[in-house]
Amino acid sequence: MRFAIFGAGAVGGYFGGRLAAAGEDVVFIARGKHLEALRKNGLTIKSINGNFRLNKVNATDNPKRVGEVDVVLVGVKAWQVPEAAEKMTPLVGEDTCVVPLQNGIDAPKQLASILGKERVLGGLCRIVSQVVSPGHIHHTAIEPFISFGELDNHYSERAEILLQAFLRAGVNAEVPADIYASMWQKFIFIAAISGVGAVTRSPVGVIRSLPETRELLETALHEGMAVAQGRGSSLLEDYFSKIMAFIDGMSPEATASMQRDIVDGLPSELASQNGAMVRIGLEIGIKTPVHTFIYHSLLPQELKARGKYPL
Repeated sequence: MRFAIFGAGAVGGYFGGRLAAAGEDVVFIARGKHLEALRKNGLTIKSINGNFRLNKVNATDNPKRVGEVDVVLVGVKAWQVPEAAEKMTPLVGEDTCVVPLQNGIDAPKQLASILGKERVLGGLCRIVSQVVSPGHIHHTAIEPFISFGELDNHYSERAEILLQAFLRAGVNAEVPADIYASMWQKFIFIAAISGVGAVTRSPVGVIRSLPETRELLETALHEGMAVAQGRGSSLLEDYFSKIMAFIDGMSPEATASMQRDIVDGLPSELASQNGAMVRIGLEIGIKTPVHTFIYHSLLPQELKARGKYPL
């Protein structure tokens, strides 16, 4: 299979690197100093599961030079998806499938509106990683996992072929029975842990240890569950206990990417995570006071990071 990794940062770079290391035909769409480093020095990945290095990778900033591929993995930030969809059109042919790996719930619809619904899968991933320097990615926590499937949940040969490619690369992957339910389960978790982490400026070990912040986190999860169910998404009966057990098992130092962007004063996925939870809750008449507090509290800094501060 021929893969294009559109957004070769902490997420796309890691999963694309694993595929390339397994012998798949992978091209990385990147830019700036990261692109320069990939071209000159290859890709280095430091991982809790074992370090590896690709001395030479195929990398470019021009999708037109690549042409149509079998699979596009979309690794940009959630707020960058609409613009990325426009730019990736040269990569997408009649038989191409596009797999979003963003935090949030809106990416498949955004991609489908530009590229066509028949070319888009639902998708999600779990990993804690970051670009520590150009061409150098550090995977610090969580067993890397990727999940994808057809938007109407029908069995497809292309999803099965893609699944086997990831399994050959040693990546924990699945095609779930209901991809939207899986996306909602990830969305509920990431919006809660990112939002509480960002507003408290604390890693997961602190958040889960203090009764006050643990209660804040649990309430945010319950709000997300209510919104998901209000939207018609099915959740496992023991979802809450399982997600709290997962959080309790995370590395104490772990932080979410949205949280790190906010702390660093960068544009973040605030609107796509807590903001989206508030928006959807309003649409279906479900109150989300914790997510609303988080979104409103962080909004001034977000506007400042985007050059839109009202003063």
